[in-house]
Parts: sequence; C-alpha cells; structure tokens
Amino acid sequence: MSATLEPVFGANVDATRPTNVLVVGVGGQGVIMVSKVMARIAQLHCREIKQSEVHGMAKRGGSVFSHVRFGAEVWAPTIALGEADVVVALEWAEGLRWLPYLNPVSGSLIVDTKRIVPPFGCIDRRRGATLAYPDTRIAEVAAHVPNLYALDAEGMAEALGNPRVANTVLLGVLSTTLDFPAEEWRRVIAEFVPAATVSTNLEALEVGRKWARRVHEGEAVTAPLNLPQARPAAAVVDSVALDINPAWCKGCDICVKMCPELCLRLNENQKAELTDAALCTGCHICEWLCPDFAIKVNLLPTAEAQHA
Repeated sequence: MSATLEPVFGANVDATRPTNVLVVGVGGQGVIMVSKVMARIAQLHCREIKQSEVHGMAKRGGSVFSHVRFGAEVWAPTIALGEADVVVALEWAEGLRWLPYLNPVSGSLIVDTKRIVPPFGCIDRRRGATLAYPDTRIAEVAAHVPNLYALDAEGMAEALGNPRVANTVLLGVLSTTLDFPAEEWRRVIAEFVPAATVSTNLEALEVGRKWARRVHEGEAVTAPLNLPQARPAAAVVDSVALDINPAWCKGCDICVKMCPELCLRLNENQKAELTDAALCTGCHICEWLCPDFAIKVNLLPTAEAQHA
C-alpha cells in the first residue's frame, strides 16, 4: 500500500484505456446499487460508460455481478480476464471466485469478509459439522493481490444500526481509489438510497473512507475472517435462538421454503417465526439467505461451556 492516499486511477493507470471495475456478490446484498452509483458519478464527468450485469438472482443464494467500464472511449461492455482495475466483492467466496479478473500487476481487491454459505454447503447440518465453504485465509489472498482491502463491512454497518448499509461501507473504500470528489459520492448515494436511510448511508460512506485512509497510512487494519470451521460443536451448544426483526421482514418466505428442518412459517401478519425451537439445528441457512437481514441465529452455550 502507498503511504499516501493516492487515487488508483491517477498516474497509476493508463488514461488512454477505460477504467474497469467489477462488482460481485450474492443476491440481495446491493451489488447493482454499488455499480449504479459508480456509473452515475462517471457520467457526471462526461465519461463514456458501459455497464453489464446479471441480477436475476435478486433473492439471496445466487451469484450477482456487474461490469462497469468508463473512460474517454469504451467499446466492449464486459471486462476480460486479468483486466479489472478493481474488484469490489460483497462476500468473501465471491471475491475469491472472481480473482482471475483482477489485474495481477496493479489491481485492487475490496472485499467484505462476510460469508454467505449456500444451502448446498450445509448438507451436514449437525452442530459442529464442517461446512462446504472455501477455507482460504486473508494472508493467502494478500500474497497474490497487489492491493488488498479486506474488511468486516457488515460488522461496521451493524455498528451504525443497519447491516444493510454494508455495501455503502465498501463504496466508501472504493471512493478513495477512484479519482472523483468525495462530495459527488455523497450526493449520488443520497439520490439512490431510500430517503429514510440517507443519513445512515452517508455515515457508512464515511466509515469506509476513514478505514481506507488508515490502510493507506500503513495501519494493519485487515479484518479477521470467521471461517466455517469455527462453528460450535454440539457438546458446547445447549439450544438455538432466532432473533427475527418483524420490522425488516417482508414476508418473502425464502427462509420458510429453504429451512431444512421445516421449523419456520409465516404468521398471520406474514412475518417469519420459529415454530419449534427443538427442531432448529442452528445451520444459519435462514440468516444467510434472508435478503432483508431480518434473521439472526444465536447458538446458546451450555452452562459447562460458559464456565470452562
């Protein structure tokens, strides 16, 4: 990392070619919002823009990506392997999957250490079971990426009171690597997000920008990665409790349909609720697949484990 906060797309990139930014994640995380904000800012600077995306997996569980290319002249709408100046990944495994697209000499990977394990990764749902999810550590990725920004964006967003603004935290980091004024990022984000969330989203933008500045100043602020192997064993888990936020639940019933134990339902108000706590194994599938961040799975330790 540079010791000073210097935009990636200043002297470091050939100005005669387009700037390539690839945004990837899982349906429901806000991948398209991130790409639209970036495209809009480039448009304000009279850049030619091409945007190509796959967003049919708007429900949690499917891969979503968006190619954004802008510059004096842009022909192709998609980014070729090894030509992405920045890859913005809203989920850890998706970031790993798209690494071949990153420029191996000067590219930057901005990635949330958030992990969303797909249902097929939870075949063995017993407490303590190892999930089928990449166990690649941050240090391993750093060894192969020119510029790595790995952060707990969702954790930072939760500290602001709304985990749904994690994508804006990542936008804050991205804004320090693109040569556009900070005020323009604030103005465009305010245009794209719901009116009631403008204040929180602007806070999230600043949190991401401040975190990135610390990285550029040489601080070791890489987030820890909580890998699936850390899942508690049955011997130390007494029960499972689900925190369901009815204000955020939209009654989409994804959790109901995907629950392996069939222990969720929609109540008379079309809000998700747990029908039988004894059946719940704490597999986290409902939490990971909820597009509204309305469910939190809590594994409650046994008395022995608490006093160990």
